[in-house]
Amino acid sequence: MTSLAPRAGRSCHAALNPLHSQLYFSPELLAELRPYGFTEWLPAYFAARAAPLGAVGAGTVAATFYNFSPALVDRHVPAVWELASPGQVTGARLRAADALLRRQFGEDIADSPEMAEAAALAERAAEACSGHGRPLCAANARLPLPGAPHLRLWHAATVLREHRGDGHLAVLLREGLDPVEALVSHGASGHGMTRDHALETRGWTAEDWAGAQRRLRARGLLDTDGRLTEDGLALRKEIENETDRLDRAPYEHLGPAGVQRLTELAGGWAMTVLRSGIFPAGIVAGR
Repeated sequence: MTSLAPRAGRSCHAALNPLHSQLYFSPELLAELRPYGFTEWLPAYFAARAAPLGAVGAGTVAATFYNFSPALVDRHVPAVWELASPGQVTGARLRAADALLRRQFGEDIADSPEMAEAAALAERAAEACSGHGRPLCAANARLPLPGAPHLRLWHAATVLREHRGDGHLAVLLREGLDPVEALVSHGASGHGMTRDHALETRGWTAEDWAGAQRRLRARGLLDTDGRLTEDGLALRKEIENETDRLDRAPYEHLGPAGVQRLTELAGGWAMTVLRSGIFPAGIVAGR
């Protein structure tokens, strides 16, 4: 056991995650997938994120992504695999990541000593990511490792992001929050998506949202104005703390000095990403 600060892993994740997740909102991803017949963001997102799992069906995608309506997933999966195979999609997303990172940070930063240092640190952390019960993490960890430092960093950040995300879903299940209840309570905490963005992009209806609010009120977690009660705030805090605990191993493995340095390096690039406006208004990139 190291002397890792309680939220050091969360801070490192917050610095790394924008470097990974910006890909799904980039024009580069759709440009790489367009020759296969992709013309819209949502099917491109489903394909790009699910591709490491193989040509899985809608049930698997809905289960592992968690907060999307199964009916919405059904409209795009497995049809996306008729356009491109998982192998073609993973190749396209790596080419898109290459183009995106070079655009965001320039040719020099993509091949810089700092990028190589960050990649080595992130890869060391990712070595300790357990795939048990973490399908998206395990699937990404089994992909061939890229050669270039900026792509090595992106790949390791992806593994680390899915490790934390898979663990987070386990916590939501333990606390009895279904997908819509998770969205509603996270939004009410001030750290999640707005209602309108969640309904627009996740495929749920206003009735689904209202039903989740009623269930949360019945549990004493939400008040009549849609704000979290003291119990609701305590639950959301416990969810984040337990997610930190389940995500601690990679950062313990890296050690306090390595975590601090990786957070410092990735944090500077993350600020560039966040200032670029690549993320849509109303979405939170930290999860």
